Amino acid sequence: MSGVDWIVLITTLLVIVAYGIYKSRGTANIEGYLLGNHAFPWYSVTLSVMATQASAITFLSAPGLAFSSGMAFVQFYFGLPLAMIVLSITFVPIFHKLKVYTAYEFLENRFDLKTRALTAFLFLVQRGLSTGITIYAPSIILSTILDIDTTVTTLFIGGLVISYTVYGGTKAVSYTQMLQMAVIFSGILVAGILVVQMLPESVGFGKALQIAGKMGRTNAIDFSFDWNNQYTVWSGLIGGFFLQLSYFGTDQSQVGRYLTGSSVGQSRLGLLMNGLLKIPMQFLILLIGVLVFTFYQYHQPPIFFNSYELGKLEKSQYNKELDQIKSDYSNAFTEKQAEINRLEKAMDAKDEAAINTQRTVLENADKKTKAIRQQAVDLMKKNDPDAETNDNNYVFLSFVTKYLPQGLIGLLIAIIFLASMGSTSSALNSLASTTVIDIYKRLVNPNASDEKYLSVSRWTTIIWGLFCILMALYASKMGNLIEAVNILGSLFYGTILGIFIVAFYFKKIGGSATFTAAIITEIIVFSCWMLDLMAFLWLNIVGCLLVILIALILQKFQKNALDAPGI
Repeated sequence: MSGVDWIVLITTLLVIVAYGIYKSRGTANIEGYLLGNHAFPWYSVTLSVMATQASAITFLSAPGLAFSSGMAFVQFYFGLPLAMIVLSITFVPIFHKLKVYTAYEFLENRFDLKTRALTAFLFLVQRGLSTGITIYAPSIILSTILDIDTTVTTLFIGGLVISYTVYGGTKAVSYTQMLQMAVIFSGILVAGILVVQMLPESVGFGKALQIAGKMGRTNAIDFSFDWNNQYTVWSGLIGGFFLQLSYFGTDQSQVGRYLTGSSVGQSRLGLLMNGLLKIPMQFLILLIGVLVFTFYQYHQPPIFFNSYELGKLEKSQYNKELDQIKSDYSNAFTEKQAEINRLEKAMDAKDEAAINTQRTVLENADKKTKAIRQQAVDLMKKNDPDAETNDNNYVFLSFVTKYLPQGLIGLLIAIIFLASMGSTSSALNSLASTTVIDIYKRLVNPNASDEKYLSVSRWTTIIWGLFCILMALYASKMGNLIEAVNILGSLFYGTILGIFIVAFYFKKIGGSATFTAAIITEIIVFSCWMLDLMAFLWLNIVGCLLVILIALILQKFQKNALDAPGI
């Protein structure tokens, strides 16, 4: 990066962190630290909720996912608006009425302590692991820019977020997230415009999408019903609905955001606006990935987008073999570019027969370039068995750092940093609040002073931050990060949602039946995932329904046992 980019990057980060710390000064009690004294308006709730969900993973992995496989991932969010409506009607007023710090306090009132503790434990495991992935995402950026190992950059990013989250709590989180989302929206829009402007003069926005479509990258809608297809309308509407309902309704990282609303109405409006804005935002991010794909049909992409790993291979004993592979790759791209030009001419002439012919030719050309690229990956593994050979998360970053103008590179990288900081700080705040309120205050030290709970909250934030950093050091083994974090969530969210659904709507089911049902369900969900029986989104509905069904059966057996003669 240039000096201008570094100035833009550092200035943006420092201003936003300083603003968050300044606005959160004076936090002197546990309510202010964890819930911001319930003082935020709906627009702050909306931006905070969106910033918590839209981590750096969104801006790194989503364009790479669209680049490699198309826009089908947008269907993942189709259930979100429905989930926001259900939450606004049911969860929000209940949580506000009970004046809870965390979502899990309600469960002890409804069931018992063990069910509350189990649900809190499931959340802590899931969120702790997921937060490690969100910390790892921006470390990829620093690693690429500075050409150093991601271990060093992971430690730096994790330490930065921990510092201001420990100081300001949820106020620091919410105030910084408002500025973060304003910068993020602006940067995304500018990036999309610039990608189109850098295409050849003969290729405008419409034709760029047409070319991507002919090559299978604009497949945003799929109405097929296939248990093994990750992204379809039905998996998004049904499985996605249950995932989003659980995430926003039972995950403390989100519940803590809308509990900061000044009233039930403000919290509701904040969630509903999130439901309206999230799908267009995600569509735009994926669309940028598709446009980058078209851009790379006219400009030769690197044989491997992770420049750090590629650099290690270039300096190794296999550099001559790599040079030959690069030469073959360049020749294959030249041949492919000629076929792209023929496709463009066929499209201009509206010659459907020629278009279909070129589509087949380009599929074969794609296979050829991928086969050559795989040779480089195999050589990379030969040189270093521990090398990170999935470069999907580096596609957009590589494009930004190589082709965008000075200043804007720094701004877009700042956006990815800000997204990570927003989601990570929310997660750390929620991990601390759940640990202190549901574990420490309830089980360890129930009669401590407010000052003691505030001190423990800060120390707990540090401890969870260190745990998440350790998790981040292993995140490179998980493939595409945006898929990894959602798969991880799907392993737990269905069970957690099932517990809350039983609590709200099945008044005759008790805590023991629900507790046992949750444990059995979690075992089944993990088994389904390990055996690869279905696409991960369906695990959410399977988990939710199993908790309800098993709890009903167990409660009936308990009732029959109590009603049996002699008891």
